[in-house]
Formats: sequence, structure tokens, C-alpha cells
Amino acid sequence: MSVEVHYKIWTVCMIQNGDKVLLLDRQHDNFKGFIPPGGKVEFPESIVDGAIREVKEETGLEVSNLVYKGLYEYVNPVAKDRYMIFNYLTQDFKGELLIDSPEGKPVWVNIEKAYNLPMQESIRRRFPLFFEEGSFEIQVVWDNQKDQEGIFTIKKT
Repeated sequence: MSVEVHYKIWTVCMIQNGDKVLLLDRQHDNFKGFIPPGGKVEFPESIVDGAIREVKEETGLEVSNLVYKGLYEYVNPVAKDRYMIFNYLTQDFKGELLIDSPEGKPVWVNIEKAYNLPMQESIRRRFPLFFEEGSFEIQVVWDNQKDQEGIFTIKKT
């Protein structure tokens, strides 16, 4: 039996410089908090090209040598939606950092101090996994009745 599922694809790219990472201090809409750069992949661009483009748009930096760290996905069995967020880490970047970005002010933050910053739960859940060996897969089943995250599983691969 075939079921039509609607896919949407995003990327996140954590940029590391020694003991610091670049985060956006986002203070607008419902997604406030410190977040790594990223965004929607435009069809038909590749996922990696989407990650590189989003970093450039949001930070002004050109990144390279992206290391795949894992998949974070939301599945909504009722709406037949699957939102896939491909997560990358890089230490290779060049260019001038934007002073102001429409997604939030880019700031270098000490990794250990970042754990205490306000973050969306989805970012907080995967933040430490960027700095561990291997990759991860996190699946969140959306609770349609409550219109919020439901059960989630984390697998280290």
C-alpha cells in the first residue's frame, strides 16, 4: 500500500572555531533563542549546497568541508508530513561576519557556556551531539491533537 508523504528539507550548519561556535541570537517570531545557521533547502539544489548557501545568507561566511553529523526529523502521521533537518559541522570558513542578519545577530559563543543559553528544545536536544564522535538520528513524532512535539527517539550511529 502506497501512502503519499509530503517532505520538507532543511539544514543546520554548526561552525566551530576552537572552543567557540557561531550562533544566531534570534529574537523574532515563535523560534526565539540561540540557533546555528541554517534553513530550507531550495529545490532542486543539493542538501550540502543548501547548507552552504544558508550559512552565507545568514552569517556572511563561506563554509567548506562540512561533516555530516546527523538527521533530526519530525513526522506527522496524521498530516503525512516528514520534516528532515540535515545537520553539519565545520571548522573551515572564510569571509567577514555580518553585523546584523535577518535571522538574528551572529555571535561567537564558548561551547560550554552555550549550554546555558536560551535555545529551542530541538536545538538543545542535538547541540551536544555535534561534538561527539559518530552521527545521530533523532525522530520526533508530532502530536497532532496537542499541536506539539510528542514521543522522540535518539539513536547514535
